[in-house]
Amino acid sequence: MNVKSVKYILGWILKIEAALMSLPLATALIYREREGFAFAAVMALCAACGFLLSGWRAKQPSFYAREGFVITALGWAVMSVFGCLPFVITGEIPRFIDALFETVSGFTTTGASIMPSVEEMSRCSMFWRCFTHWVGGMGVLVFLLAVLPMVGGSNMHLMKAESPGPSVGKLVPKVRQTAGLLYMLYIVMTIAQVILLLFGGMTLYQAVCTAFGTAGTGGFGFRNDSIASFSPYIQWIVTIFMILFGVNFNVYYFVLMRRFRDALCCEEMRWYLSIIAAAVLMICANIYDMSLTLEHNLRNAAFQVASIITTTGYATVDFDLWPTFSKLILVVLMFVGACAGSTGGGMKVSRIVMGVKSVGNYMRRCLHPRSVRRIKFEGKDVDDGTLHAICMYFIAVFMIFVSIVLVVSLDNMDLVSTFTAVAATFNNIGPGLGMVGPTCNFSGLSDLSKAALIFGMLAGRLEVFPMLMLFYPPLWREAAAVRRARRIDG
Repeated sequence: MNVKSVKYILGWILKIEAALMSLPLATALIYREREGFAFAAVMALCAACGFLLSGWRAKQPSFYAREGFVITALGWAVMSVFGCLPFVITGEIPRFIDALFETVSGFTTTGASIMPSVEEMSRCSMFWRCFTHWVGGMGVLVFLLAVLPMVGGSNMHLMKAESPGPSVGKLVPKVRQTAGLLYMLYIVMTIAQVILLLFGGMTLYQAVCTAFGTAGTGGFGFRNDSIASFSPYIQWIVTIFMILFGVNFNVYYFVLMRRFRDALCCEEMRWYLSIIAAAVLMICANIYDMSLTLEHNLRNAAFQVASIITTTGYATVDFDLWPTFSKLILVVLMFVGACAGSTGGGMKVSRIVMGVKSVGNYMRRCLHPRSVRRIKFEGKDVDDGTLHAICMYFIAVFMIFVSIVLVVSLDNMDLVSTFTAVAATFNNIGPGLGMVGPTCNFSGLSDLSKAALIFGMLAGRLEVFPMLMLFYPPLWREAAAVRRARRIDG
């Protein structure tokens, strides 16, 4: 374990977080809010700790998969702990576990909240709460790779450990250029949504906060009714951009490079859009109200399908009141999730498609044991290593999900509330059903349940294994052995 490299990157993460807090501080200055002093104090603390940790650099700064996992998991945990401090200092979320839950929910783009009334928050704290979605959507380590020159081709281990999906590839030859390109696309799409929301009558502050939640597919709103009180135009814009941010960003790169055939041939995107279309039509038919217009029914169905499959979590209606069939479709979409390489959560469409194809291929082999047929995805053969990794991912997800459900069940909520509370947080969605539905929140849960859900949110956002590696004893035994060997050699 290259401990110095780990400390060096963690230091830079804290320095970046200090720089990011300048935006809510500026918001406090604009609106003359005293809560800005809390952000100034935490900025100074983050910067001081960041400079202490990054004050020295390893002689061999390259790192490998184990360092990538550890840096990713610790980085997100440290960032969340420091990020929740302004809420505690201002007293807007006085209990540390609640503030940490809210902040982790923000950075992991979950959108689950413990706030009974978000409209009572100061504008600077609300800005920071929404901004955490935007920061966590693309990933702080991707941003770090875009701005910080690091030597060694092993930088891809950082991107692989943080980026959602079964595999991560380079869009351009250098990892730093790939990270920079991803953030350029991310920023341009966010600005485009802000402009369109301004045309719909939102103020600049409202448009920016809404775009942060949409771009990061997070769902923190600045009103208690989420997006319900806004115009149909605003709701359609948010729906469209939720779907767009759930698409693999490689598709946008192909469009940017005028490789339109490659963009249109993306199999995962076709499945993703097909699932959305089918779910919208089924739910629209199931909830259809003759007293409302077709556009109104279609808008509500499309908005909630887009919100759930992209794991954004915005709401325009209380879908907990929908028929069981429609609610079941939404629960299924919670697990499906968006595309790999997007800002969405869930298991990812690519994993689901390859898993279904693997089942079909196994059944064919049962009928014809001597036949050799390869599974194809995106026009290419899927190697056994990828299929094995997907299988291990499903097993790990099942184990963690069941464990968290058992912990949360100690709160004695009904089964639907317990199950969807874990499903909504582990898959980074936000609202569940029942006692954690779109008109409720997670404040009634015990501290133990909140701690379990915090772990679930981080594990779900980081694709499970980086968080599991923190609790894997052989990793730390190996790291200790390496340090002892270096001391002896030294």
